[in-house]
Amino acid sequence: MTYTLPIRVYYEDTDMGGIVYYANYLKFIERGRSEWVREIGLDQHEMKAEGIVFAVRRVEADYLGSAKLDDELIVVTEVANVTAARLVMEQWVKRGEEVLFHAMVTAVCMNEAGQPVRLPAKVRQLMH
Repeated sequence: MTYTLPIRVYYEDTDMGGIVYYANYLKFIERGRSEWVREIGLDQHEMKAEGIVFAVRRVEADYLGSAKLDDELIVVTEVANVTAARLVMEQWVKRGEEVLFHAMVTAVCMNEAGQPVRLPAKVRQLMH
């Protein structure tokens, strides 16, 4: 399953050199994951009411190119692996066919005490 989210680069996204500030790519891919979760029908408010939230445990990121003011970008999100305890997603930020940023993101579920818990079966099912 692949989800794409279009994003435009705004002035606030850039640094003094006029290119996207490196940390903003992490914001872009977060938006991609958040919209993907909505797209598959997962209600994070419902999860929170049940005492479970997602947390990013690990990010491996490669910066491959530079986006600039007014660029139209696409955030591509794909599930790489789902286990009982974690979700690994592969994400790209692209300008046309050019890959500017690539990341592997590992997310886990945590309870209200901040302890890791298994992904609920319903969540795993929606992600396959």
